[in-house]
Amino acid sequence: MTEKQSKWAENDYADQSFDEMDLSETNFVRCTFVHCRFVDTRLSEAKMTGCRFEECDFSRARLNASTFSDCSFAGCTFTNADFFMSIFENCSMLGSTFADAKLSGITITGGNWSWVSLRFQDLHGLDLHGINLTEADLYSTDLTKTDLRDADLTRANLNKAKLEEADLRGAAISGVNLLDANIKGTRMDIAQAVHFARCHGANVE
Repeated sequence: MTEKQSKWAENDYADQSFDEMDLSETNFVRCTFVHCRFVDTRLSEAKMTGCRFEECDFSRARLNASTFSDCSFAGCTFTNADFFMSIFENCSMLGSTFADAKLSGITITGGNWSWVSLRFQDLHGLDLHGINLTEADLYSTDLTKTDLRDADLTRANLNKAKLEEADLRGAAISGVNLLDANIKGTRMDIAQAVHFARCHGANVE
């Protein structure tokens, strides 16, 4: 293990500021950060494995081309953060906020994205199949051609979301109001089509 790796392995941090630090290409292994700040921090091409973050601030952080494996981000803030070409593998993003974040080209495999705020984000064309998005705020989010097969969208906010040519087959949409969503060309299974019809006041028998 290199010196750079050992410094960030299995350490706990609370109420600390790492603002404006250059931590590019750093390996973080099983570290815990609680109420820490990473504002304007460079984390490009960083690798994080088994790390836990609670209510941390990543505003304007550069996280492009980084890889996150089995990490937890609970109630974190990613305002204007850059995630271009980042990879999330089996991560929990519970209740985190992505206001004006750059999420193009990200890869998400598995994980729990419940209660996240992704309002107005551009997620078009992403593969989000099987992702847990329970009660996620997807208001006015661009999900055009997005793969949402078997995702859990229970009680998610999809008002004014763009779902043109998205694939919803097998996704859980209980409690979802599709009345204001744009679903032109959206692929649905029969149960979802019935749900959509009922959202528009149809009496399906």
